[in-house]
Amino acid sequence: MGALDHLSDFFDCSSGRSKLKKRRQLQTVEVKVRIDCEGCERKVKRALEGMKGVKQVDVERKANKVTVVGYVDPPKVVARVAHRTGKKAELWPYVPYDMVAHPYAPGVYDKKAPAGYVRNAEDPQVSQLARASSTEVRYTTAFSDENPAACAIM
Repeated sequence: MGALDHLSDFFDCSSGRSKLKKRRQLQTVEVKVRIDCEGCERKVKRALEGMKGVKQVDVERKANKVTVVGYVDPPKVVARVAHRTGKKAELWPYVPYDMVAHPYAPGVYDKKAPAGYVRNAEDPQVSQLARASSTEVRYTTAFSDENPAACAIM
């Protein structure tokens, strides 16, 4: 950095803004919105296509899912859908069925979820189901075929 650059930093008149603008990353945002008919689908699609930074909008009416690809902020996408259409919108709360250890646990299974999806639950009560206690582990490994020192009765 030269002396001239150093002096220009002292006499900067850009009103406090940085010279290097932070660029947003290309993101895929999935939103759950109730879509009943073609009119609702068109309304949601038009509301999002007019948003700055949006590159692509895909609407899946059967799954009540809208996928937005672009340089956007997820909370702003949800707010835009809710404000422009008057519909309740939330970030997509589901994950594929095989991504969850216990898909039928009380906090995970959802009847309203589309086929092949369950609710994404990061609840410690639900994740507790995946862990076995030390006594359970001891008994299951004692009678395991993989344990060479297992019970000889089997």
